Parts: sequence; structure tokens; C-alpha cells
Amino acid sequence: MPRKTDLSRQAQLRAEKVIPGGVNSPVRAFKSVGGEPPIIVRGVGAYLWDLDANEYIDYVGSWGPLILGHAFKPVVAAITAAARNGSSYGASTPVEAELAELIISAMPAIEKIRFVSSGTEATMSAIRLARAATNRKYIIKFKGCYHGHADYLLVKAGSGVATLGIPGSAGVPEEFTQFTLALPYNDLKAVKQTFKKFKGEIAAIIVEPVVGNMGCVPPAPDFLEGLRELTSKDGALLIFDEVMTGFRVAWGGAQQLYKMTPDITCLGKIIGGGLPVGAYGAPAKLMDMIAPLGPVYQAGTLSGNPVAMSAGLATLRHLHENHDVYDKLEFNANMLVEGVMSAAHDAGVKLAFNRVGSMFTWFFRKNDSNVWDWDSASQSDTERFGKFHRALLDSGVYLPPSQYEAAFLSSAHTVEDIEQTIDAAKKVFKGL
Repeated sequence: MPRKTDLSRQAQLRAEKVIPGGVNSPVRAFKSVGGEPPIIVRGVGAYLWDLDANEYIDYVGSWGPLILGHAFKPVVAAITAAARNGSSYGASTPVEAELAELIISAMPAIEKIRFVSSGTEATMSAIRLARAATNRKYIIKFKGCYHGHADYLLVKAGSGVATLGIPGSAGVPEEFTQFTLALPYNDLKAVKQTFKKFKGEIAAIIVEPVVGNMGCVPPAPDFLEGLRELTSKDGALLIFDEVMTGFRVAWGGAQQLYKMTPDITCLGKIIGGGLPVGAYGAPAKLMDMIAPLGPVYQAGTLSGNPVAMSAGLATLRHLHENHDVYDKLEFNANMLVEGVMSAAHDAGVKLAFNRVGSMFTWFFRKNDSNVWDWDSASQSDTERFGKFHRALLDSGVYLPPSQYEAAFLSSAHTVEDIEQTIDAAKKVFKGL
């Protein structure tokens, strides 16, 4: 039966009077899936509740950072203890170095790290560093990959840009994007041709090693290795945007999973434990170019604030001390994704999926092909996904409100949650 929405609708209308679209991030408006967006008031474990007291099994997880679930007690305790002493000082605190040491221990490619307040800041700063280190201007990104909303990165981007069908963004002069080369993801031939055409001019490749922003799309065999070889040969740098994949697909991120060594790593999501945090790290010889040691300027008043650092430290400590979390996530995610796929097959619904660890996407297909890049992702049946999303929401299952966003499992999800989700999907597929 349809869920209650009266109170959420009233809150949404109130917000629309003072906030563009009533939201502070576009995808929350549900424009691509339709229906009434729930206004959330509480989250515990794998569950969310909205203003109308509807309960949901949550597969958004604040878009990835809540790998341990909502209101995880050690994280809440760490936040509370830190906030009790003050939320921010505009000065250094001991917890910054503690979190940095733990991250560096997980990712050998990082010798030094700089904390910022968002993934956008991390990727923007990483590219500035790469351009300074190489004294080159051009960067390569991939269609459907989203690296934040910096002007020169909103070129054929994924995430909300893809969800809303926007080719880029108004307000970005073409002069700002003239040095951004957008290529098809998983197309190593196109990358080789571009390096040949711009030989000695490319500063860096920035890539999501596992894409999360056109839906979950893993790298093709040898794709990442090919990028590593091409950049090393040409003197360009390889930037891994692990804002989503860092500590999500493995303890050491995608670079551990695929045995890769990027030059610069961008992080976010999980290292903030649910609070706003980003970071970029690299070997010391690169990071020592950052002010105050070197000429590359980057700063942030709230960077490394003690509350966010404490939340991130509590999260990573738990993951470090309980590596079996990843085994559980792998098992449960496989059960969930395969169970829904089986239900779709039994109902005659065309569905494809991609999954890497505990991040995944079901793609509603107009044909039986898989999804490996933006062109194939964009052929998904978004209207049918919208119907699926709305029906699951009415059944108490909360998926990302976009065909082009990855979903996430947390360690708080139980087998019972997964079975309930599969049962709900079976009923929805009959209606489709």
C-alpha cells in the first residue's frame, strides 16, 4: 500500500520556498524517479524513518560513508566526546595525525596526506598538485565519472549531472574546460590515441577505479594497468578518485583490490564516518609541494576539524580491528544482488547488474547487454527504474533515487533485511 507522505510533503513545500528545489543536493528532489521524497528524521543501523513514521531498509547509507550503519555506537561516542570539547578551533589537534597514520598504514601509495572538507576539494586539489608537479595543463577524465563540482570537472560527468540529463553546467565558460579531455571509460585504445595526440602535454588522468556515479561500473581487465603504464611512460600522473571506493571495496580501497599504485589518491565518505571530510595523499616528494612546504596553495578553515576526524578515526579503527566485516559484506551483498536478479529473471524483467564488494547497481535494460561505460549505462530504462524505485519505497526499501547512482550495503544489514528486500522486489517485478 502507498506510504504516508503528508508530513514529508508539507516539509518539502516549506523548504522549496527558501532552498532551490527544496534540496541542498539535486538528486534528493526525486526528479528522475518521481514520487514524494521522504524527509528523514532518524537512522539506526540499516534503517531510516521519515516525518510520517515510515520505516525503510536503507541502501543509500548517506551515499556510501555509513559502512557500519547509521548511528554506530562507537562513532556516536567519538563525535559526542569531541564535540563536548568544542567543534572547531581553526588550529591543529592530535586526532588529525592519528587518522592520517591509520590511512597511510592501509594505503602504501600514500606517504603524506592533507585533509579537506569534501571530495570536491580533494579532487580539485589533487589536480592542482598534478599540474604543478608536471608543469602541464591537460587532464583526462572519463565520461560518466563524477569528481565533484569543480568547473573543469563538470565535463560529461556522472552522478546528479547524469541523473538530471544535464550535459555539463551553466555558468562554466568553455575556457575553463578546454584542458579537460573526456574519454569513454574502459576504452584503453582511446586513452592511447589521446596520449599520442597530446604527447608530453597531459598532466594527469583522474579516474574512479570502480565507477559509482553512472551506477556501479568496474574496470575492464587490464584497464587500470594500462592507465598506469601510459602515465608512467609519458611522465603524467595517475589520480585514483577513491572517494567512494576507499575503505569500501577493501580495507586498502580499490588500489589494494586491483593491486595498483596510483600517484595521488583522493578519499572521502568513509574516512569521515558520516561527517563532511575529504583528503588527498601521495608520496612525500609530491605532498611536500603543498603549502606551507611548497608553492601549491590549498587551505581550509574547517579542514581536519576534531569532530569529523574523530568520527572517521572511530570508523577506521573498527574496520581495522574487524577485517571480517568485509567478508560479511561480500557474502550479504552477493546474496542481495543475486536474489533480486533471480526474482527479475523469474518475472521476465530485463535486468543487469554490476557489483564490487558492497557497492552495486541494478540496471533496467532495454536489451540484454551489460554496462561497462557511460554509453551503455545511458541506454538503461530509467522510466522502469523509476517505477521500481517508487514501488520499493512503498514497500519499505530505500534505494538511491537515480538509475545512475551506486547503492551500498552496510555491516548493519542482516540476512533478514536482505530476504525482506528480495521478497519486496519479487512482488514489484510482478507489477512491472
